[in-house]
Amino acid sequence: MRKVSSGGITAIYPGSFDPITNGHLDVIKRCCNLFEKVIVAVLLNAAKTPLFSTAERVRMLREATGHLKNVSVETFEGLLVDYARRKRARVIVRGIRAVSDYEYELQMALMNRRLDDSIETVFMMPAESYSYLSSRLVKEVFLLGGSVNGLVPPTVETALAKKIKR
Repeated sequence: MRKVSSGGITAIYPGSFDPITNGHLDVIKRCCNLFEKVIVAVLLNAAKTPLFSTAERVRMLREATGHLKNVSVETFEGLLVDYARRKRARVIVRGIRAVSDYEYELQMALMNRRLDDSIETVFMMPAESYSYLSSRLVKEVFLLGGSVNGLVPPTVETALAKKIKR
């Protein structure tokens, strides 16, 4: 795929990534073709109880994206627009799988626009083969004994097996 000139735009792709899926990776790769710099930002949210620690999620993301030269992986807490300002990012990327995602993401995008109208939100769809995939679904299938092969990077599948002792 040919890289589109972005004029030096930095984009942030935020999420919990608990764990990263091949759908997430698909969106990240698409971002790499559109933006000069892509920051994959892991949200630190004390209200959630993730399966993987922040350090584990960051490590898995770095392993999965290490070959992508314009991607960095960081953590953040607080308002996303504040973080975007600190990073001088002009774009927030959100993945949309279905209409149900769109309603929530639209609300978030409009609130972010109200907080800072200089930061744009871009909705990206993963490849059709990942349109149903979510971290929650991956964890549920794995916990119930199903295979997640082809849905997550191999390192994530190994990490799931260690975490869930399978």
